[in-house]
Amino acid sequence: MISAYSGTAVRAAERPLLDAGQGAELMQRAAHGLFSFCAALLKERRGRMYGASCVVLAGAGNNGADALYAGARLLKRGCATTAVRTSSSAHAEALSAFLAAGGRVLELSTDKTDEALQLCRAADLVLDGVLGTGGKGGLRGPAAHLAALAPARLRRGHAPAVVACDLPSGIDADTGQAPGPYLQADATVTFGAVKTGLVAGPGAEAAGHIEVVDIGITPYLGTPAVNRLLAPDIAALLPRPAAGDQKYSRGVLGIAAGSDTYPGAAVLATGAALATGTGMVRYLGPEPVRRLINQAHPEAVCSDSTVPLTHVQAWVAGPGAGTDEAQRRRAVDAMASGLPCVIDADALSAVEPGMGEQVILTPHAGELTALLNRLGEDTDRESIEADPLTWVRKAAALTGATVLLKGWATLVAAPGGPVFSQADATPWLATAGSGDTLSGILGAMLSTARKSSPHPGCYAAVAAAAASIHGRAGKLAAEQGPVQPSLLPEAIRRVISAMEQWRPGPGEAGIL
Repeated sequence: MISAYSGTAVRAAERPLLDAGQGAELMQRAAHGLFSFCAALLKERRGRMYGASCVVLAGAGNNGADALYAGARLLKRGCATTAVRTSSSAHAEALSAFLAAGGRVLELSTDKTDEALQLCRAADLVLDGVLGTGGKGGLRGPAAHLAALAPARLRRGHAPAVVACDLPSGIDADTGQAPGPYLQADATVTFGAVKTGLVAGPGAEAAGHIEVVDIGITPYLGTPAVNRLLAPDIAALLPRPAAGDQKYSRGVLGIAAGSDTYPGAAVLATGAALATGTGMVRYLGPEPVRRLINQAHPEAVCSDSTVPLTHVQAWVAGPGAGTDEAQRRRAVDAMASGLPCVIDADALSAVEPGMGEQVILTPHAGELTALLNRLGEDTDRESIEADPLTWVRKAAALTGATVLLKGWATLVAAPGGPVFSQADATPWLATAGSGDTLSGILGAMLSTARKSSPHPGCYAAVAAAAASIHGRAGKLAAEQGPVQPSLLPEAIRRVISAMEQWRPGPGEAGIL
């Protein structure tokens, strides 16, 4: 599992070492780790480091110093390096080391922005050390023009690879907000710990690949603000059928989705749930949708019954329900059942404060805006997309439910914590029906989970795992071209099969 901490927490963790006089040592550890990553990247992209060219964007703070020290090391390995100073002041020792290694310096000013951009675009590598974790607001003055740089996203070719030092300049280290112009990176080499701003909001996209350099502050970090599940964590949440299992003990999922107007949503959710591995799907809905589901998935048990009369371990309600009043009633009953349930799309309009954390809401930013406004919170979609970490926490606290906010980095918050961030998807998943498949995956995982005593946040972990499986399946499907959600079940099965190699062995505990 990857743990992320606010920039404030990281600076506090550094304080004991700084007070002990180890500031220079911390900086050299950071600079060496940054240099090592850049050296490996240059060798991968062009076959060798000698003869490469690099531009260091150096601000006045410690990140600028780290980048200058790394630039000095690159110079000694035959990489021609120019520093573009974005501030009139600089870290004196770092600048001296850079000049002593043979580096040249360009002072950035209004009339030098075109020259600086041309230098960057002609280079093999650009090191972003303009702003650090303490920086607030976007890039200002002549430095704002540097936001025009486009990252190569690590592909081979002539476009420069942009590597951010600790975090992309202009991104808020605590929230991932981008209140002004900011730089986008192919990779971010972050020091001591992952910053929350690298896994949420615009910062999650701007960061690219994240590499952590250990500088010795781990014992002082405390509780993480955000977690990210990795494959072993996800595998631990996927129960394997035992020899004595039958369809009921495997888990039964109830789905109250679809309507005469939107029948496909129910088919997609059912197909994804079956591919994830639930023991049985019981579908409740109108007759035309039941007929369509049985044509596509004859193993599903369909009826027009009610939630209280249907025996299941978890529910999915809302996808494609539209204005169908019977489906709305089923969604309300599912939320009141006390069972784990996924509430999506049209059923979100029935959510009220006082939900339990076993109720998992799965809105996108527009749906969350409508929900929060209805419950008395004044916000808009732009505000939520700019700072999703703050708003997903607020939504969980207001409703009492676990909230999964879809986005480039999907965020999941339990009321009172924890928060998870998963960024495993492809933009090709931004298509109609994609959310219905996520609901099916999550519902199946809730129905099959075997938890004798659920602990706080366990439903958020399951939701994060489902988001990761959905994203990974989308990436697999995208290898064949644009993603068609109705074809995702095969990719879902492949992802879950691949998770077997990460499953905990006998006697090893999972994350729950």
